[in-house]
Amino acid sequence: MAKKQKPPVVVAELGRPETSYETRVRKAENSRLYKQRKTVNNLVFSLLVTLGLVLVIYLAVPRGPGGFEDHSVNVSQLAEEAAPSAGRTLAAPDTGEDWKAKQANLRNAKGITSWQINYTTPDKAYAAVAQAFTADGTPVNETWISQQMEQQAPTGTEQLGGIDWIVYDHSDRSPDKANMLFGLQGTWGDDTILVYGTDTGATLRVLATQVAESLGDPPSDTANATDPTETTE
Repeated sequence: MAKKQKPPVVVAELGRPETSYETRVRKAENSRLYKQRKTVNNLVFSLLVTLGLVLVIYLAVPRGPGGFEDHSVNVSQLAEEAAPSAGRTLAAPDTGEDWKAKQANLRNAKGITSWQINYTTPDKAYAAVAQAFTADGTPVNETWISQQMEQQAPTGTEQLGGIDWIVYDHSDRSPDKANMLFGLQGTWGDDTILVYGTDTGATLRVLATQVAESLGDPPSDTANATDPTETTE
């Protein structure tokens, strides 16, 4: 006896059985939707795995007490190491342990070499020392000085530590928008010395005095100073 063939299923949306073409279209669409959902699921899974790995790495990195806030370089040591390249004594003010020297290095730009020290002061303000010079001993150009002093105009003069300073007192400026609220510009031999920052004028005057003390008397003959760009064989 022949097996009785099952009648085709009536599709509710159509009100009749599907044609073979409609069945193929439906199955193809179902397959496409399945693959699409699988791709999204895989993407979400991959993101979760990645975030988990990042968290594991973050937790695995050892962290000692403190961070950049407590970081401080040894200015005296770095100044001594850089002096032969600079061909002169470099400023290394004795500021005390409550000052944090964040950076101290030689920089070269547009024919000007500068020894730059950046501090965080005990009042959590910014202070900087720049000792700038040229290879041939010519004066540092006014454009460079103006840039360091943020294009502010001089407001007076005074003497500190045996150096005559040009004063830039602009304490009415916002420390959130400027790095130079008070500054001093002096000359030591052929070098231009800048002391500036966002702390009070009194604090920066003390720093300028310490800079002058660390440099001592200016050299009597700077014409034979070593070219900081010259290579010694």
